[in-house]
Amino acid sequence: MMFTIAIIGRPNVGKSTLFNRLVGQKLALVDDLPGVTRDRREGEAHLGDLSFTVIDTAGLDEGAKGSLTARMQEQTETAIKLADALFFVIDARVGLTPTDRAFADFARRANKPVLLLANKAEGKHGELGAMESYALGLGDPIQISAEHGEGMGELHDALSELVPEAPDEDEDDREETDEERAARPIRVAIVGRPNAGKSTLINHLLGEERLLTSPEAGTTRDSIAVEIDWKGRGFRIFDTAGLRRRSRIEEKLEKLSVADALRAVRFAEVVVLMMDAQIRFEEQDLRIADLIEREGRALVIAANKWDLIEGKPGQIGGLRTDADHWLPQVSGVPIVAVSGLTGDGIDRLMEAIVGAYAVWNKRVPTSALNRWFEQAIAANPPPAVSGRRLKLNYITQTKARPPSFVLFCSRADAIPQSYLRYLTNSLRETFDLPGTPVRITLREKANPFAHKRKRPS
Repeated sequence: MMFTIAIIGRPNVGKSTLFNRLVGQKLALVDDLPGVTRDRREGEAHLGDLSFTVIDTAGLDEGAKGSLTARMQEQTETAIKLADALFFVIDARVGLTPTDRAFADFARRANKPVLLLANKAEGKHGELGAMESYALGLGDPIQISAEHGEGMGELHDALSELVPEAPDEDEDDREETDEERAARPIRVAIVGRPNAGKSTLINHLLGEERLLTSPEAGTTRDSIAVEIDWKGRGFRIFDTAGLRRRSRIEEKLEKLSVADALRAVRFAEVVVLMMDAQIRFEEQDLRIADLIEREGRALVIAANKWDLIEGKPGQIGGLRTDADHWLPQVSGVPIVAVSGLTGDGIDRLMEAIVGAYAVWNKRVPTSALNRWFEQAIAANPPPAVSGRRLKLNYITQTKARPPSFVLFCSRADAIPQSYLRYLTNSLRETFDLPGTPVRITLREKANPFAHKRKRPS
């Protein structure tokens, strides 16, 4: 198990900025507004020769029992229990506050090693605030600037006394085998409109309240990754902020959250689009599905809150018909009725994810592709354009993830989109490629006589 450190402190002292610097990526949202971080977020951190797991947490703050603020603090307390050591962060420019003093006592009661970090310590004001922090009784403060990377050497020296040495690895550059690739977790992003139940579903999969949930839309801000094992298969699942129409996205923080969700889609291999079963296939659902198709990701639709639907036996067939009508570009997309609250349908959803992943990785045998191509053209020949019949020479699959093909032809710019749709749909049906994006790229076959010069007589 890797050594784990939780970054704690009151809101807006720079915990997420420090987290991003340690993991080497901008994984956590950062903004001047206090309380941006709500769920705890984990990452693999490196500081010089030290490697460890770091947990970004919500700012320690007091709230009424059962409130969102109180549950954010519960997430922080869970992170502290999981950690081997703590980074207690203060804002050196502001100096000590009563909240800092109260939660310094909280950190001491955790009975774990604590490193006191005086962040934003640049300049004279920062140094004065750092000196104040001696009063917390947590040892010598380490003056840092998470934003500018100052003080990381001093942090490394202090941390090296806590983090055990990592074992030497002689095979760092060894290529990954096919078996290792198959053993890697499937990357899954859960997306949808605000308040569709994404976090509730993931909590049920985990069997714990890992992610904050609330009737209030917009509770999730960061794209939070969690590891799940289902029937011996690993999954890395990203919970994302709800996606609203661009015209309704006004606050800077929400824009950052949406951008983070879109990055999660691009990083994923399978994307689960969660819809409220009571209000399904709204315009925004269709826009999100179209985005997933354009990004070339495998798609699964989850109709959540199915426990609230009456007359269920006939409803799922109607859902299937509606999906094929509204989303012809991903015809046959898997649809699963689920309830994140009760857990009903979750096994079916996980099976659909595994199935969609397999289709997304599918390669069609060349001989079977050639037979299909001849039959498809014979059944429906390409149209004539300007009195000349278009000639389709041959087709080949260039890659999977998603299944992508190159069609060699005589006049690529003249082939109508309707004929390409015919070929795409025929490919789906013949080779069982439901729901996944299918790419056909047109390429003109070189004319061997086009550039030959006439020999002089």
